Amino acid sequence: MEAFLIREFWESMETHVALAPGESAEGLQVFLEREFGEQGWCLFQTSGTEGKRKWVALTKEQLLISARTVNAHYGITERDHWLLALPIYHVGGFGILARAFVGGSSVTRLGGKWDAAVFVRQCENVGATLASLVPTQVFDIVAAKLKAPKSIRIVLVGGGALSPDIEESALQLGWPVRRTYGMTETGSQVASQSASRGEMEVLPIWQLNTDEDGILTVRGEALARGYAFQESRTWLWEPISPETGLRTRDRVVLQRKAGNCHLYFVGREANTVKILGELVSLGPIQERIDALRLQLGSVEGDAAVCDVPDARKESRLVLAVSCMNAAVAEQLRKGLNHKLRPFEHIEETRLLRSIPRSELGKVRIPELRAML
Repeated sequence: MEAFLIREFWESMETHVALAPGESAEGLQVFLEREFGEQGWCLFQTSGTEGKRKWVALTKEQLLISARTVNAHYGITERDHWLLALPIYHVGGFGILARAFVGGSSVTRLGGKWDAAVFVRQCENVGATLASLVPTQVFDIVAAKLKAPKSIRIVLVGGGALSPDIEESALQLGWPVRRTYGMTETGSQVASQSASRGEMEVLPIWQLNTDEDGILTVRGEALARGYAFQESRTWLWEPISPETGLRTRDRVVLQRKAGNCHLYFVGREANTVKILGELVSLGPIQERIDALRLQLGSVEGDAAVCDVPDARKESRLVLAVSCMNAAVAEQLRKGLNHKLRPFEHIEETRLLRSIPRSELGKVRIPELRAML
């Protein structure tokens, strides 16, 4: 990890391919440098919850632009100490190294398999002031009722939507969580809370707009140059136009208040289904599942919502559970239906060996749908 914190790495024009353990990308570096030359490329795989996996091509300078912007937003300096609990082969973890480099902050890496109690102890041991987590990690901390160490001043939460109930529980335990919105293609954050329970402010390096359906398009100097992907063992290139920007799959609401643009995340376009002619977003239902599990005290196992085809309704919702008592699963289903609209009601629970999730804890809907 230390190599990523020194000036020689960030000033080098050599390509860095962020590989997960056991992963390979044979020929990718050669392909990119042959097509475009050495430009200090950093390549990260998309999280892969939908569609084919691609390598997102950012430059080191773009990552540093993002890092400087985030540091300025939160006042991150050399006095801060990051506890790195995300893998550095994902842009979320690697972005912490970029912020530490430009800010002169210290970094301690959390080793081994994720364990909420170990994370808290390590925070205390090193006097960590900053951390970045995904919603599933926050869920584990809240489920275990672990209080925040006094040293922690900011915990950035990204990689998925954080349930308001879980957010509130974390705040009650003293965790200064700040919701963020971003994607691999932006190298890090697009919008972020500056205060607890506040609204997510769009960072100044980004220009955003939405179409008539509320789908977000992002433009900015830290936006990835494009994607590399393979077909029949041949590497291909899909550019991202800096002029037109990246059309995401996210539905958002943008509002300007007091001179600042605020972003409100609504849901994923690809995770929206039709039931009896009504549009239903799976994301908010998944948030309710996580919140209800905490209320019921059923934090063992896993649970997720998914759609399956239905001849009459077009689609219907199923509650998939793993390693969960049948009575608890039924209680969870009934509790969900109490708050869902009638056409969203879940009438079936299915027991699976495991719920397919990405490395950062996102439910892989296409895989889950295929299993169901």
